[in-house]
Amino acid sequence: MPPTPPNSTSNGVAYWRSVIRLTLGLLSIWALVSIVAAILLVEPMNSFRVGRLPAGFWMAQQGSIVVFVALIWIYARRMDRIDRAYHKRDEDFDNEGPAQ
Repeated sequence: MPPTPPNSTSNGVAYWRSVIRLTLGLLSIWALVSIVAAILLVEPMNSFRVGRLPAGFWMAQQGSIVVFVALIWIYARRMDRIDRAYHKRDEDFDNEGPAQ
């Protein structure tokens, strides 16, 4: 379903739902990687190697950071698409916040 005209109230609600859905999805991935893979599964992952380092150690030290930077890049690209789909510009956010 295509977005409604730019200044519609339902358009604003749909926009913020998209933004919140994206944010929660990416935060969930970040939590899984940084908590589950980098903390809870370190010992089982240490049976594998990344270069000369045990995989669990590498994930705790570098892998979660790499995933975090990738998530930032994904967030920026997806937000550009969402902004374009809902006809949002920087000026639109001066007095607007999430729907109450």
